[in-house]
This record gives sequence, C-alpha cells and structure tokens, in this order.
Amino acid sequence: MFRYAKIFAGLAAAAVLATNAAAQAGAPDAAIAAARDWRAAHGAEILRGFSNLLAIPNDANDAANIRHNADYIDDLFSMRGFEMELLEIDDAPPLVFGSLKTPGATRTIAIYVHYDGQPTDDAQWTHPPFEPTLYSRAITEGGAPIAFPKAGEPIDDDWRLYARSAGDDKAPIPALLAALDALVAADIAPTSNIKLIFDGEEEAGSDHLDDYLSAHREKFNDVDLWLFCDGPTHQSRRPQLVFGVRGVTGLEVTVYGPNRGLHSGHYGNWAPGPGWRLANLLASMKDKKDRIRIKGFYQSTEPLTEADRAAIAAAPAIDDDLRETFGLAATEAKGTPLGERIALPALNLKGLKSAEVGDKARNIIPPSATASIGLRLVKGNVPADMLDLVEAHIKRQGYHIVREEPDAATRVAHPLIAKVVRSGGYPAVRSRMDDPAVAPVIAALRRAAPDLVLTPTLGGSLPLYMFKDVSDAPIIILPIANFDNNQHAADENIRIGNLFYGIDAYAAVLTMD
Repeated sequence: MFRYAKIFAGLAAAAVLATNAAAQAGAPDAAIAAARDWRAAHGAEILRGFSNLLAIPNDANDAANIRHNADYIDDLFSMRGFEMELLEIDDAPPLVFGSLKTPGATRTIAIYVHYDGQPTDDAQWTHPPFEPTLYSRAITEGGAPIAFPKAGEPIDDDWRLYARSAGDDKAPIPALLAALDALVAADIAPTSNIKLIFDGEEEAGSDHLDDYLSAHREKFNDVDLWLFCDGPTHQSRRPQLVFGVRGVTGLEVTVYGPNRGLHSGHYGNWAPGPGWRLANLLASMKDKKDRIRIKGFYQSTEPLTEADRAAIAAAPAIDDDLRETFGLAATEAKGTPLGERIALPALNLKGLKSAEVGDKARNIIPPSATASIGLRLVKGNVPADMLDLVEAHIKRQGYHIVREEPDAATRVAHPLIAKVVRSGGYPAVRSRMDDPAVAPVIAALRRAAPDLVLTPTLGGSLPLYMFKDVSDAPIIILPIANFDNNQHAADENIRIGNLFYGIDAYAAVLTMD
C-alpha cells in the first residue's frame, strides 16, 4: 500500500522536472490510451472490486454499514497516495475527504461522489440488492445471469451489473480508481491538485453537508473547479457534461368540506365536495397551453445565455423516441423540446388524496382532499418566494389559508379553507458554459467522447448551492451511468460500457491542459 503511494507521489514530482511540465502536451490522449489499455488488461479485476463495494449495504440510516462503506473507500484511495480523512459530526454519516497534491500544479479540482443509496425493498428485486449479479444484457432485453469474468477474459460493453447504487452513485468510485491505476502504470502524472468528497447521506437529503462544508471551509477555499460525478448520461445514450441542476421545493395543500363524511345520496348537491374544490383549485394553476398561470411564476427566471441556447439546439433530438418509450401521444406546450422545458420552473402534482377508489370507494362526501405539489426551480428562483407566489394564487381563488387543522369556529367563518404546509428546498445552480475554467474539461472529454453532449441543466436536483457558498468556482456535472439504470428503483444497474467510459473520462480530466 505504501509503496503504491510513493510511486504516485513520485510521478507527480517528476512532472515538475519535465521540459514542458505545464500541460504535458498530448496528456489527455495518452491518458485515455492508458485507461483503455488498463481496463482491457484488468477488466475482470475492476468488476470484482466494484462488486465488493456494492455488496456493502448503504442506506444512510444504517450507521454501521455506512461506516463500513466510509472506511472501505478511505482505504481504497489511501492505497493510491491520497491523504484521507473521515470528517465527523454527531449522528451523521462520515464525510470522506481526500487530497492529492501535484507538485507544480496551479489548479485544484474537487470531485464529489455520494456513497449512500436509496432504501431497498428486497421483494421487488430480481436478486437481493446487495448481492451484485452480472447479466449478459439488461433484464428487460432478455439478459441472463452470467459468471463474473476471469482475468484476461473478454468483457462485453452491454453486460449489466445489478445492485443498489450500481448506477447511483458508486459507479464513479471504481472508475476513478481504475483511471488512477492506469496513469500510474503509464507513468503519467495528473495536471491538477485533486480533492475528493464522498457524501454519505445524499439520498437522505444531505442534511449535514452544509455543516461539514462550513466547519471545514479551509479545505475547499482553493478549489478552482467542482466536478460532480452523479446522474445519468444523455437520453440519446451519448455522454454528456452538465452545467447545472434545478432547485426544488414544494407544499401540501388540504381543502375542506363537511367536518365528517356525509352520505352522498342525502347531502350530494348540497354539501360541497372537497375533491371538486381541490380539482378546480389545481386546474386554475395551469392553462390549456400548459403555461403556469400563477402570477409572477416565471418572472425571476434568469434567461439562458447564448451558449445555453446553442447547446440546447445542438443536442440530439430525443423527444419522439421518448414519447414512444413512455407511451405518450403528445407532450406539453405543443411538443416544445424537453431541453427547453426543463429550463423553466415547473409545477408538478406529486399526489392526490380524497376518500377511496375502486372496491374501497363509498357513497360519501369526504371531509377533506389533499394535494402534494412539487416545484422544480431554475436559476434565479428563490424557493420561499416561489411558494409565496403559489400561496398568493390560492388566496386569489378565495381561500383562507391556515397552517394547522381548522377548528370549528374557522370552519363556519370561511367558506373556502386551505391548509398549506411548506416543505424545505434549495435553489438551482447553473454555471456558465463559456466560463474559461471549464474549457479544459470540455476539450479533454471530447478526446474521450467526440460525441459529447453539452447540457445547460439537468431536470433533477442536487444541493449544489451549498458548494457555491464555500467557493465561487464553477460547478459542472460529469455523469457516467446509463440513462436506463433504474435509479432509485428495484433492479438498479450499470451498463459495463458506461463504467468503462467513466475510466476514460476521468483519466482525461485528471490530465487536462
């Protein structure tokens, strides 16, 4: 272990003595070639090591196994010459921090990965979620279980490895390890100082991440670029580099009818039904052209830059294929492309509840009806302000807003009552695509993936704003998982070709000009 660390440190020191140490001309190309040679020779070893990591349960609420994951990851990178540290806060998963200094480097990149995963229901999985199983291709495509390859045996890019967190988000860990191993084997040193952040509670909300970053601000104040390794590749199956994520917030709205269930034969057409009230309230929030009618909802949205618009226009056309995949005859806004729609704030109806349906339905007018509403935010939207706009709209529809269950006096005083319970949330973050600091990343990745897609923002959300508070460096997202990886669901998986692309991509970025 210590010999390996000295080798890596020695390579970094040797880079300073090179005649043209500044960029190691052609380094990304050489690094990518080294990565491909390494995975061709060590593919079986990479898959077996990944399987060992995936076999460790990683629900953020399972303190013992989360600690096992943290210690395991700490050891893996210590063996590669990183100075590793488990940062601790009471009753929180450890934040695994690592640092590798490259003599002569003038840039520091910080790489973020989360090692926790979504909770699992074993009954829904084809195989137990923490017994990694290799398949000849996707289960949905008729794949069958196969044995893990032996050293030197060929590996098919279309194989799938099934386990919790195979795609979200342990895959970057073996890919990064293999890239580091390949560089050492080829005598290629990194061109940047490297910092590592492994989050153990992202799927549980990263409740303590802000505290960790604030308490250890000095570890991050020299970061020049944040690289988030999470999320899927483009729906076209092409690699992508993403420059932002949406923010998120939400609220739950309950409207009321009678104070008890009433027989609909005796009181229908007389006692107001809360289900109808809620349906009308929700319908008032969107017009027939799918534009949100809440006053001011789009006003704070920061316009896309010319570079953003050019990237959206240049992205592969995927909407027709997605419609077929998802069984949709039409999409919102008269078929406006997905890339444009996720650049706007969205109002999503997450769930509705008013009495029962099917065999459990009864002839009653229920006392209440509830809707869970989610907001996806874009750059410029402040979560609390957006919720204020929604509440103002509810008031304009004649509703008296309460925060607790209304008492008898409130019920008889106000014809329309809405209990509004807000959830937390965070703002969107989007880095400029033309920022000079990200140009070397784009150039290096295009050496590994000439068909790279540049995407202004993901549709999903990540708490990137916390990192903006620590360092004003640009934040970009480099996903490697296949877009059909069953993220958060049963039978989560990684396509092996995507894992191997990650090795190439990280090797390129670690040696970028």
